[in-house]
Amino acid sequence: MVVEIEGVPLHLAHPDRLSVEWVGQEEAMRQLLAAWLVVDAKDLPMNPRLLGKPGVGKTTLAYAAAKRLGREVYILQATVDTRPEDLLVTPVIEGGSRLRYVASPLVTAMIRGGVAILDEGNRMSEKSWASLAPLLDNRRYAESIVAGVKIHAHPEFRLVATMNDDASTFDLPEYIHSRLQPQILIDFPEREEELAILRQNLPFSEEQILNYVADFLQQAHSADERYTVRDGINIARFALKMRAMEDGRAETAFLLRTSVLETLGEEALRYVPRT
Repeated sequence: MVVEIEGVPLHLAHPDRLSVEWVGQEEAMRQLLAAWLVVDAKDLPMNPRLLGKPGVGKTTLAYAAAKRLGREVYILQATVDTRPEDLLVTPVIEGGSRLRYVASPLVTAMIRGGVAILDEGNRMSEKSWASLAPLLDNRRYAESIVAGVKIHAHPEFRLVATMNDDASTFDLPEYIHSRLQPQILIDFPEREEELAILRQNLPFSEEQILNYVADFLQQAHSADERYTVRDGINIARFALKMRAMEDGRAETAFLLRTSVLETLGEEALRYVPRT
């Protein structure tokens, strides 16, 4: 799709389509939807940030919340190499030395009134964040120096940033920190919620394996380890694949222990269930 902004044709991105479902932690979902709510004609939506350890489901929550609103979802993966033009508009050379301007997923969401998920936002540099400052306050626009256009956000546009709570990320500039509020903490799920997530992602697995993995994860959580349900899914999936290779001859407990070792390393074996 192509739209024209101030006489400049912009080629829009396609929305993301994920097969995910948010399980449990409805309070986090309620807080995110509340942050996006507009309660008066003079009110504006907030730009929340979801904070948690890698793999706890921050992106899943953001996507599921957007789908509850019936909106298109656009995900932009942030990295240390993300430049301002990557966030906004990128020039691409076409035949005949002509420039084609391609809108980022974020800008596409702004134009179409969708939801933008800025994934792992605290991996970006301050220079990249600075290009979003006007979008994140009551001005609600972004200015592309490359294309020479100012793009105003659709009234239905919503934004959420996910941020990992680990040592590999940058601190947010203070002027951005105050624009990304509220901060919604996503913690490890309770056992039954974790088991439900495992069932959702591995519907072809028997309960014995899923319960084993849920017990492993809960013991790891109690010791404040960073293992997440994403790790648990990989443990169960690898064990199932190894058993298929063995035509079911190997014992399930042995395969699961091996899968924990090969997936997370020897230190993780201390949390392997005893039975």
